[in-house]
Amino acid sequence: MSEKTRHILSVQVQDVDGIISRVSAMFTRRGYSLVSFVTAKTEDPGMQRLTIVVDADEDSIEQITKQLNKLIPIIKVVRLDREHTVARALMMVKVNANNTNRPQVVDAANIFRAHIVDVAPDSVIIEATGSPDKLRALLDVLETFGIRELVRSGLVALNRGPKTMAPSR
Repeated sequence: MSEKTRHILSVQVQDVDGIISRVSAMFTRRGYSLVSFVTAKTEDPGMQRLTIVVDADEDSIEQITKQLNKLIPIIKVVRLDREHTVARALMMVKVNANNTNRPQVVDAANIFRAHIVDVAPDSVIIEATGSPDKLRALLDVLETFGIRELVRSGLVALNRGPKTMAPSR
């Protein structure tokens, strides 16, 4: 059996009721492990873009792509190449911050180009976007102050350059 690696799929679908559950059910039925699944409306009315991150070997990723292409409301499935892709995730983290350590917490956020989005007497909420590695590095720094709460989105991704999912662009 070949080694599992991380793959990013960009999927253009018609914005119809039940499409998200149909796609996620396909993964569940076949036992594929989703790392993240993000969906949002696109620049085209009536269309959605799914960004699916999955750990799979080469045979499995080929099967996943084939199975996704069989679902009727799916317009296009593209396997994104890491070298030619911009991929980012969002993270919000609530960190202990009082009058004594707040300047150090703010400095740490600034180093990572993160933003303070809320300040309370004993904590701050930091919003950061970036690669999973960048977000992990920020968390490593913030752990010394004490993390109270954390939430992360899955990846969203686009191909670099002029290539798009839509054939007419």
